[in-house]
Amino acid sequence: MLKTYKSFFKQNIIPVNLDQYVPKVELKEYLKINDTIYEIDSKAENGMTFSRFLNYKYSDTLKKMDPDHLVALVTEVIPNYSCLVFCPSKKNCENVAEMICKFLSKEYLKHKEKEKCEVINNLKNIGNGNLCPVLKRTIPFGVAYHHSGLTSDERKLLEEAYSTGVLCLFTCTSTLAAGVNLPARRVILRAPYVAMEFLKRNQYKQMIGRAGRAGIDTIGESILILQEKDKQQVLELITRPLENCYSRLVQEFTKGIQTLFLSLIGLKIATNLDDIYCFMNGTFFGVQQKILLKEKSLWEITVESLRYLTEKGLLQKDTICKSEEEVQHNFHITKLGRASFKGTIDLAYCDILYRDLKKGLEGLVLESLLHLTYLTTPYDLVSQCNPDWMIYFRQFSQLSPAEQNVAAILGVSESFIGKKASGQAIRKKVDKDVVNRLYLSFVLYSLLKETNIWTVSEKFNMPRGYVQNLLTGAASFSSCVLHFCEELEEFWVYRALLVELTKKLTYCVKAELIPLMEVTGVLEGRAKQLYSAGYKSLMHLANANPEVLIRTIDHLSRRQAKQIVSSAKMLLHEKAEALQEEVEELLRLPSDFPGVVASSTDKA
Repeated sequence: MLKTYKSFFKQNIIPVNLDQYVPKVELKEYLKINDTIYEIDSKAENGMTFSRFLNYKYSDTLKKMDPDHLVALVTEVIPNYSCLVFCPSKKNCENVAEMICKFLSKEYLKHKEKEKCEVINNLKNIGNGNLCPVLKRTIPFGVAYHHSGLTSDERKLLEEAYSTGVLCLFTCTSTLAAGVNLPARRVILRAPYVAMEFLKRNQYKQMIGRAGRAGIDTIGESILILQEKDKQQVLELITRPLENCYSRLVQEFTKGIQTLFLSLIGLKIATNLDDIYCFMNGTFFGVQQKILLKEKSLWEITVESLRYLTEKGLLQKDTICKSEEEVQHNFHITKLGRASFKGTIDLAYCDILYRDLKKGLEGLVLESLLHLTYLTTPYDLVSQCNPDWMIYFRQFSQLSPAEQNVAAILGVSESFIGKKASGQAIRKKVDKDVVNRLYLSFVLYSLLKETNIWTVSEKFNMPRGYVQNLLTGAASFSSCVLHFCEELEEFWVYRALLVELTKKLTYCVKAELIPLMEVTGVLEGRAKQLYSAGYKSLMHLANANPEVLIRTIDHLSRRQAKQIVSSAKMLLHEKAEALQEEVEELLRLPSDFPGVVASSTDKA
């Protein structure tokens, strides 16, 4: 049968030459040492051949400010072509962007001047009037930085400006190489390092892969800047093969194999030991088991993982004797396991979450949202938190009595924070994770009260991108905790509270704007405009005239106005249907009503 299929394909499938549809783009790789540029050549004895000297007149000031000759390298391509400069750190991205702009001629300011002004205005609008001072200075030259310190809206806006040629140069971190499709004529790697670690071959390939994209450019080039001391390591880097790809199913123990097993059993895909082991053999990890497993077999790891989940109270094991010789081990998910599975809770934290929620029931403070905010602050961000103790103490001292009661319940006192802020020795042991988590919950609590990422970012001296990621993570985790509580009857008291908190964290705006932001295409800025114009509810929007909206709301197109009205109508219709179902359910005669049972018995 297999031979028949092969012969069929040979006879009937027409070979396609993809080159005629996707033209090849030549990518040239270069190394720069001092002011000399070498081309990477696998045929050369030492892997590279001389290409040229940099022809750029450097003043003494420029030499001191730009020892890597970045200004010379970027001005060879911008503004007519695009360029990416990869930097080892976020701060370095900003410094390099500013440094380059200091030495660019005034001619660069004239290139697409109107469009660049529009980018700056758009950034101000999404930042509620706030604008990063670095971007304010660099964008007029067509230059911007790109890293995780930006908010998602800022990144999207800058990426659009770069894609359309308004911005011609990005100074960026290595994260841009993996995922964001922003090609360039020239890619410059400022150093063969990512943070403090030396580049891996696959990281290097990812970065230089941004240069010369098919269908966009005809040529691409990469330049890796290096010091003489790194020359040998770099030559090894460019000649060695790519690193092998290995399964991380067992390395990330709780997120990998154990979460997989809980899902398999929860979804009833595989519920006994033999079926689970059979499933594991078909995974990527199963295929690589001879390479990855040195001390234990796949069978042993499977048995140990299931034992761990059972001991943790997430699974229950049933042993069935099929015969004197044959025994089958079946597993079913417990209430706690189902709650963790439905809430997609990381298994490393599910018992901690259960304990925290249980403890919270003993003295839940409802006079403010701080206690609930603490319970929904993501555990996985706690280890990355390094509190600024002076800021921590300042925020702590501003808490109301009810909010201070929350800290006391958690075991964090004002005197402890005060001693940390003043650098005094502390004898009493306090749980570091609880202290860090409370600090993050202060950040989130401030966001809920002020709703402005910029203000909170300045108050806690944190990058605005980090604050936004914390907010997004908390909104997601709050939803997970809600699903977790829905599966456990003992936590019913949290459910309604978590629904409201999840909404507030998701939108992070004043409460009156939330109903408007449920409508497709309505973000915070637009919601404020609509609210000011008198459209204060979903009903108002559903009954609005698109033509009146266009005249009333600034910068609103006809298409957007129609989308807002139709989306509001659909949402209103869905809510009406949900209420109708609830009414019918309330009016329906219960199936266990005594009269119903009696009448059916009489008939019998």
